[in-house]
Amino acid sequence: MAYFLELLISGALTGLMYSLVALGFVLIYKSAGVPNLAQGALVMTAGYAVWLVMAWGLNVWIAIPIAAAIMFGFGLVVERLLLRRMVGQPVIMVVMLTLGLEILLRGLVPGVLGSTPKPIDLGIDFAPIIIGDVFINRTSLYGGIVALLLVGASLLFFRTRLGTKLRAVSDDHVSSWAVGISVERAIGISWGLAGIAAVVAGALWGSSQGVDWTLSTLLFPAVAVVILGGVDSVPGVVVGGILVGVLGTVIPGYLDSVAGGSTRDVVTSLIILLTIMVRPFGIFGREDIERI
Repeated sequence: MAYFLELLISGALTGLMYSLVALGFVLIYKSAGVPNLAQGALVMTAGYAVWLVMAWGLNVWIAIPIAAAIMFGFGLVVERLLLRRMVGQPVIMVVMLTLGLEILLRGLVPGVLGSTPKPIDLGIDFAPIIIGDVFINRTSLYGGIVALLLVGASLLFFRTRLGTKLRAVSDDHVSSWAVGISVERAIGISWGLAGIAAVVAGALWGSSQGVDWTLSTLLFPAVAVVILGGVDSVPGVVVGGILVGVLGTVIPGYLDSVAGGSTRDVVTSLIILLTIMVRPFGIFGREDIERI
């Protein structure tokens, strides 16, 4: 029973850490209506940015805000140089563009800054919290708390005047232009916000496993989270993250010894496939019905 509880708690906290990555995906989709397949590479790049600023001799808690400003600016640059050229193009072309950006950053950033794991010390004790026979990872626990706080802040943001404008852009670009909303600026801000979320995710995941190209592979579970929770639902990243984390931890915890390992990816893949087949808009996603 203790083993199951440890897997359950570990899975839930890992899922909340996945939510940090998935939140950037949802922020862009909810603000610009564009699926962002570059979020994994943004998290990796943000982790490198935190490490690089720390390498200048600055404290990590100073480095994180500086890295957040860098990544916000990077998001604005992506919109100005890449996405603005895609106005009027089919959505699939924009998706392919973000995928190309993911592949480019995944190779370019480690190639320039080094592919060996870079440490990020957040000052979190590596000794687990022990409750009875259950061991809880401190980084995952703090990461889960930060994820909940960030999701709450995102919900409040979308109730503000600027957040309402971004939601309007996501619903209809042409109508937003017609009422005087700068669609280009809104899309740039959404990418900037996703960059800030990536910094938080990159710092926490980087402190747990080091910063290298493998951080970009977090895109895979993050996609499962947003598909399950709903690509346009901020609360969905929490529920989806917990479910993906629990299923991806508990099931492999019992099956890996029998199957020889690697069942986590199989479970994640099945979550994506079954959700698309049964409820393609996710648990909390909005079902759009168009008249033909």
